[in-house]
Amino acid sequence: MSWRYRANTTLEGLTGYVLTRAAKARKPAAPPPPKPAPELVRLPGDVVRPPVDPAADRLLRRPGFVLSSVRSGSTLLRVMLNSHSQIHSPIETHFRRVGVTLPTDPVRQAMGLLGHTHSDIEHIVWDRLLHRELARSGKPILVEKTPSNVFAWRRISTCWPDARFVFLLRHPMSIVQSWHEADPGRRPMEEAVPRTRSYMTYLQEARTHLDGLTLRYEDLVADPERELRRVCEFLDVPWEPGMLNYGDKDHGAFVKGVGDWRDKIRSGTVVEARPLPAPEDVVPELKEICEQWGYL
Repeated sequence: MSWRYRANTTLEGLTGYVLTRAAKARKPAAPPPPKPAPELVRLPGDVVRPPVDPAADRLLRRPGFVLSSVRSGSTLLRVMLNSHSQIHSPIETHFRRVGVTLPTDPVRQAMGLLGHTHSDIEHIVWDRLLHRELARSGKPILVEKTPSNVFAWRRISTCWPDARFVFLLRHPMSIVQSWHEADPGRRPMEEAVPRTRSYMTYLQEARTHLDGLTLRYEDLVADPERELRRVCEFLDVPWEPGMLNYGDKDHGAFVKGVGDWRDKIRSGTVVEARPLPAPEDVVPELKEICEQWGYL
């Protein structure tokens, strides 16, 4: 803008400056448009494959992964495992959502000539990320439990060929009810079945193709010592009674998005499960998965 000085006794004179007619007519310049976010350009011919030499290419050794649907008690299992002196079970890391951007032709050319597929590079990042989290804990064993991992069980088992899997089940109708009750205003009951059934379907698929240990949420809360002893044996660590008193330790924040956040988990004690739904209360869409999991 252009300015000129004019002394006067009007209100404008209080400042000593007045905007000229030319400046008043001039429109401010429009701000430049925001730059578009870089696209996640993937290398052509991407192949998801195991490491050539797991001992050299992976920092994590025999990591554990809890595969479960949402609203299945995975946060409870996590904090009880994290209470063990040798097991670190962090908040949900959502590591599988961490991608790698290769925005230029030279970097894509370089990665191709070095023999990397796009998934190879992402696997290196995933492994480093989780290994750093484990190293910060000072413990030797990592157990990760993000429920959406069920959708990537193939990649996870390929990334870490020595991974160990714990399959956590819960009555499918109880999952549906719990998902709705966690946020009734935003999670209407009519959306509960399709939103949760996909988790159950992929979980069953993983159980069909992977070796691992199967737990039931109802058994875990009914006899936590017995079930945790099974998990400890599976993970090759001794049983520790302190796992039952998870409220005595710091497990990170209980906030929405990285685990359960409701009052039940904040209580620090194991709370009894709700009664199992009656067979006639199971909706048709869930009958097959109930049968596969032994609930009907």
